[in-house]
Amino acid sequence: MTIRNAAIIVAAGRGQRVGGEIPKQYLEVGGVPILRRTVEVFFNHPNIDLIQVIIHPDDKNLYDQALNGLDLPAPIFGGETRQQSVLNGLEAISDKMPEYVFIHDAARPFLDHKIIDDLIDVVEVSGAVIPALKVTDTIKYMGTDKIDSTLDRNYLYRAQTPQTFRYKAIFMAHHRFENENMTDDSSIAEKSGLKVRIIEGSENNFKITTSEDLKKAEMMTAKTYTDIRTGYGVDVHAFDKGDHVILGGVKIPHTHSLKGHSDADVALHALTDALLGSMALGDIGDHFPPSDKKWKGASSDIFLKHAADLIHQQVGVIAHVDLTIICETPKIGPHREKIRDKISEIIDLDIARVSVKATTTEKLGFTGKGEGIMAQAVATVRLPE
Repeated sequence: MTIRNAAIIVAAGRGQRVGGEIPKQYLEVGGVPILRRTVEVFFNHPNIDLIQVIIHPDDKNLYDQALNGLDLPAPIFGGETRQQSVLNGLEAISDKMPEYVFIHDAARPFLDHKIIDDLIDVVEVSGAVIPALKVTDTIKYMGTDKIDSTLDRNYLYRAQTPQTFRYKAIFMAHHRFENENMTDDSSIAEKSGLKVRIIEGSENNFKITTSEDLKKAEMMTAKTYTDIRTGYGVDVHAFDKGDHVILGGVKIPHTHSLKGHSDADVALHALTDALLGSMALGDIGDHFPPSDKKWKGASSDIFLKHAADLIHQQVGVIAHVDLTIICETPKIGPHREKIRDKISEIIDLDIARVSVKATTTEKLGFTGKGEGIMAQAVATVRLPE
């Protein structure tokens, strides 16, 4: 039998940050061991011909219990480092000489078949490819005692697995650099001169590393998010002397500023109230009283992130937000995408789920007379029943 696509599942780690008495890959989420969930993704994919699991020598009994009933080659033992464990796995399947190999972390149990399909399509052309996600946070590079620089996040990605290569090329690369402790296989590929491509990964393909990750995995497998909540928020701020306004976290040049205790970001205030309203948690004034001097001039992204964090603490998921800014001036259109991007960053929500609109009142009312700005927002949140 010709082996085209082989998968190596790296399960030799100890997973101490999760806590507990057994390694994390053998813990259960939704009643199924993490390792079994991971292996079954490849086992049930029609184009994966071979699966080789690498385990710690002390875990043979745990392995047998977790993967009971699956027809797999005997596991092999890993080394002192992840890099050595992968090399052991590559050597173990050398007699099969697969054309391509998928190297995957055992603690990523929510990989989907689409990512595997995409990796197959690209590796056949490029020879080396990994799934990755663009970094959305601003990244700071620290010097000895202060920030040294800010990195351009447009060029930064979070690497995931399975990392996929032509088998012979990555096998040779691992042998060449076997005495160097690198964090992932693409680093070894890069150092050996291979050109590694990137495809879009998935937020669900996260690595279970901490106890919080384990809780998230439990929620994903044990709960159905059918409790749908809708929140509505509205806010108004009058114009004041100044040369800019802050709307949706974006500084916009203008003939006036907005009057308020914080930065008077009417857009984020309305959206914050919408999120709080979806959970029946009061309004922005309950959480950040204007009478408290500590909030004087505060950036409103603090308020919005707080509301989002409260939802996440209750295992809620923000599904969609819709913001309407009502004013004659300034013109919102040129800044709309920056506002969407900023809101997406603050609440960690896909930008496709962030709607920002603007309208006027045809010269009617206080907004029509240019006396201030109003914003209205609606938020949709899903919770487990």
